[in-house]
Amino acid sequence: MAITIKDIARRANVSTATVSWVINDIGGYGDETRDRVLAAAKELGYYKNEAATSLVTNKTKTIGIIIPDVSTSFYGNIVTGIEDIAYNYGYSVILTHAGVEGKRLVDSLKLMVNRRVDGIMIVSIYLNQERQELVRQLGVPTILLSTISEDKQLPYIKVDDYEAMYHATHYLIQQNHQKIALAGINPDDAVAGKPRLAGYLNCLEDNQLAVEDSLIVFGDFSFESGQQAMKQYLHQTMPTAIVSASDDVALGVSSVAHQAGIRVPEQLSVVGYDDTSIAWMTTPPLTTIAQPFYEMGARGCQRLIHSITKKQVMTSEIIPFELKERQTVRKLAR
Repeated sequence: MAITIKDIARRANVSTATVSWVINDIGGYGDETRDRVLAAAKELGYYKNEAATSLVTNKTKTIGIIIPDVSTSFYGNIVTGIEDIAYNYGYSVILTHAGVEGKRLVDSLKLMVNRRVDGIMIVSIYLNQERQELVRQLGVPTILLSTISEDKQLPYIKVDDYEAMYHATHYLIQQNHQKIALAGINPDDAVAGKPRLAGYLNCLEDNQLAVEDSLIVFGDFSFESGQQAMKQYLHQTMPTAIVSASDDVALGVSSVAHQAGIRVPEQLSVVGYDDTSIAWMTTPPLTTIAQPFYEMGARGCQRLIHSITKKQVMTSEIIPFELKERQTVRKLAR
């Protein structure tokens, strides 16, 4: 015999209206009530017709995730955080790649609209004025992760890249390094490049250390950028420490240093940025700035779902970073 809403209401000790609200994700109930209803439905073996429900409620219980590409590993941690929360609330996700610097963002947004997603999460793609207006015109609840919009009005969750890079540079100064290089930064990247470059420069200036243009090698946050930067340092007066724009850059630096017979950290200290899985897998394990990517994805997804189901206004948040001290920095004698 088919399980009915009345059966679930009786098991959960709530009204049939409440069961209908929970199952159709309409809102108007607390988390404890929601959990009790869903638990009762599961115990009774109730499965709703998602296609029919979406026609009635105009909701698909689907969240769209847009990322730039898959060349760096930190996106995986963000997506895992999103998927874990989405699963808990009965949502599925659609993932699309918008290309380097979000070149295919418009196409990705069109896909999300065509798939009738209930909410959108945009990861690490800067939204200039044109892009942010496009997102607003869609009328779909949207939150940004590890990025911002030009006017900072769209809700976002990210770390303070300026403070994080300032902290990384200051950490090296505390280890008595004075000739500190910056590798792999993209000065045109408004999301991460510009604030990290500013954090590095201001930290040196605040500590009365000279800013040497030759020690700043621009790039695109990639492993290859780190390799190119280190090759350039080999043909000039070597720094004693290098702070990198990303973990990928740091590994590129270390690989060329190893090929040149330069030992890390005995002869060169290296700091990364992100704390992706490669940071602790490499030898020696990389000292790096850790971004809480999983938490970023999980918090963002929960806020988005609450916006969809409870009409809660999403707020922006700067979440804390952490310096993970491992084995790639040596303290110099004074």
